[in-house]
Amino acid sequence: MRLSTLCSVASACLIAAIPLACLPDPELNVRLDGVWLFRQDPEQLGISQGWYAPGADRERWMSLRLPSTWESLPGLEAHDGWGWYARMIVLADLIPPLSLHFAGVDDDAVVWINGIRVAEHAGYSEPFTVDATGYLRPGENVLVVLVNDHGGPGGLYAPVTLVESRHLEKVLRGPYARREARESAPWVRNAVIYSVYLRSFSPEGTFEGLRRRIPELKRMGVSVLWLLPIHPIGKTRRKGPLGSPYSIRDFYGINAELGTMDDFRALVRTVHAEGMHLILDLVANHTAWDSQLIEEHPEWFTRDETGAIVAPTADWYDVADLDYSQPALRRYMIEMMCWWVKEIGVDGFRCDVAELVPLDFWEEARRRLDAIRPVMMLSEGTLPEHHLAAFDLTYAWHTYDLLQPLLQGERPASSVHDALRAEEMKFPQGSLALRFTTNHDKNYWDAPAVEKFGRNGLRLGTVLMFTLPGVPLIFTGEEVANDRRLDHHDKVVVDWTRPRWMGDLYEKLALLRTRHPALRSGDYQSVPTDEEAVLAFTRTAGEDRVLVAINLSGQTRSVRLHAPHLAATVLHDPASGRSLRVAADGSLPLVLGPQAYALLPTGR
Repeated sequence: MRLSTLCSVASACLIAAIPLACLPDPELNVRLDGVWLFRQDPEQLGISQGWYAPGADRERWMSLRLPSTWESLPGLEAHDGWGWYARMIVLADLIPPLSLHFAGVDDDAVVWINGIRVAEHAGYSEPFTVDATGYLRPGENVLVVLVNDHGGPGGLYAPVTLVESRHLEKVLRGPYARREARESAPWVRNAVIYSVYLRSFSPEGTFEGLRRRIPELKRMGVSVLWLLPIHPIGKTRRKGPLGSPYSIRDFYGINAELGTMDDFRALVRTVHAEGMHLILDLVANHTAWDSQLIEEHPEWFTRDETGAIVAPTADWYDVADLDYSQPALRRYMIEMMCWWVKEIGVDGFRCDVAELVPLDFWEEARRRLDAIRPVMMLSEGTLPEHHLAAFDLTYAWHTYDLLQPLLQGERPASSVHDALRAEEMKFPQGSLALRFTTNHDKNYWDAPAVEKFGRNGLRLGTVLMFTLPGVPLIFTGEEVANDRRLDHHDKVVVDWTRPRWMGDLYEKLALLRTRHPALRSGDYQSVPTDEEAVLAFTRTAGEDRVLVAINLSGQTRSVRLHAPHLAATVLHDPASGRSLRVAADGSLPLVLGPQAYALLPTGR
């Protein structure tokens, strides 16, 4: 059953028939590459004015060839915010069940088909799929997509595909899914990471302020400390009173506000004495405008057509973009990374905007670091190829973005299973995902986690991030459910007098991970329930199993779980001390209070 020609749209009329370059089997899918209509919406008027409607006036819309970002259009180099896309799809008389697959959107998106709002997506460069069955019809159809970009390039930068739903998995399964991820050291796979923003961590905002509390963090279950950049901060074109720690003047230096190199060495010694590890935030993509490198090697920086050094994006005006076509720059950066590991004793790096730096650089750097000793490499990115040779971990933005719609009842609990399935079809086998309820960017630019999700929502989100496959992250102050935005450009100290109920939860969850290898490295299997708002799954490693059940709703739910793979298994409830036996048919009844959860391991 073939899909016919697709065309651009203007004033809901066909203006040109555009032949498509179909994938090898047009029975399976049709790529919607080519010319779309586009309009920027800086005042966010489009929804109220009905720009999504089939009959909307699009005479003033521009033409934009996809896949691409809207920065390719004149005058839109610095446009962030809303951008609208539209095109017409013409279908044959007989229509099979169809889905739309968006391989990459930056950042959030809303999709309309024939004026009906059919899907919303939130995420950082994440793919997503829309079930178009029942919305597409024989003949002309108008597809409209609103993209909300939060910074940097924006738009539909990767292919959009119309595919028969029965063949969707063939489109979703990426080229890396059958490959193996690089092998990570056990301390990396088993980590609980704490992200330290030193300005906010203590009143004095120093290495010593952190060093005194290392035993406390260890008791909470933290095994790896990630320090936001510790280097001298640029003054030229500085943002805010103190400047961003991501605007770096000297990659070998120490920001005097934090202490001395001797103070930092003492911190590293204390961390290692406690059996913990420490990684640094590495900003390899750019430097401050008054950086040592601009002074000594201006040829290492990206320039525009006039020869002037440029920022990576218009909004990042406080930093200058590095040019990785320069071999000498690559050698310098790799030698610098090796120096921090070999001479100072750090245990790896969290790599800022790692996707903006060439992958072959990261792979060469990892080979050099591995020759020194096993390290942790965390990519702030979502590229599956990062897992093959360069990085241990990438960001799981999509599970963060799921939390709010899950807690508000806008998505069923099964969306979590869908997200894990999408990971499986995208990433190399054995890839590690960084799971979080907040981080330094989301706390500041979005909202503190306790404000965004509420007290109970934060608690449930934390349970989920500690029990899904991957490595959990704790951000500065989350042990007291910090309710302040920790400014990137000024000093805002956490109120450490707040109740420490989240710290108690972290300690409990970290201890459970320590006792049960299933939660650190076990296989994930979804468990069907008869309640849409109840999420259930198991983690299994050998004989060790843990059943996780979470009631995402605000009402008590009496739910029956269906887990044939747990038939006749005895589970232990640490919260009540009771033992529960799964029936011979794999069923297990549970009563979960409002926004309550159960963590049920086998044995004791």
